[in-house]
Amino acid sequence: MKVRSLAFRTDLLLRRLAGSVILDRPSHQVVRTPANPSFWWGNFVLVAPDALPEAPDLFAAEFPEASHLAIGVDGTEGEAGQRAEWAVLGISVETNTVLTASSLQVPARPAQADLRTLTEDDWEQAAQLRHACDESPPSEEHTAFLTAKLAEERRLCEAGDITWFGAFEDGEMRAGLGIVLDGQGLARYQNVETHPAFRRRGLASSLVHFAGVEALAKGARTLVIVADPNAEAIGIYRSLGFTDTERQVRLQRTVDAPL
Repeated sequence: MKVRSLAFRTDLLLRRLAGSVILDRPSHQVVRTPANPSFWWGNFVLVAPDALPEAPDLFAAEFPEASHLAIGVDGTEGEAGQRAEWAVLGISVETNTVLTASSLQVPARPAQADLRTLTEDDWEQAAQLRHACDESPPSEEHTAFLTAKLAEERRLCEAGDITWFGAFEDGEMRAGLGIVLDGQGLARYQNVETHPAFRRRGLASSLVHFAGVEALAKGARTLVIVADPNAEAIGIYRSLGFTDTERQVRLQRTVDAPL
């Protein structure tokens, strides 16, 4: 299966670097992350739009013990099938905007902060920032997911596969993001986040710009970022010169979701 979606191509890049197992079937791809079974989008199937009707059965066959359902759609135009049918099955459809840029504009309001790559001593603050930004309901499964995801990000940074950046005020990390290069001209942003108490101060826009300039200097030709089309952040990215390129669709459901 040749993946068309720019978003999923870069998602799969990161999964490979993280050590996930990716199986290429005739009709779909299977992504498994044994180190983090609670990570929905580390354990999912990717299908072409015309295979959507069979996708839930494909997922069930590949992940018979899973406590969730996660299906990626390898399209570029937001192909999601019949949304009413998914709703009957308790499956939600998430459509995000994929934005790209080959150069970046300087933020209109640069932050007065120390922008830099993280050092070994910064990872405790990075974890604290992630927890402060996390809006998911607390649960044992979610805590396990978050712990494993943070450990994965740190390991990838220490291996040189990804670079993590932070915006620091008075020595405290108030915003962060990761960026990974594929070695062939693509650079994908990861987990752009700002502490809730320090938003609307230009930290995110300044950090996205800083990291993007660094990536372009290292050989990237196209910067890729994925955003919720209804969230405030997408306006920040567009103001820096990112333009809408594709739409990424993900279908998901917990096993105990009402049918």
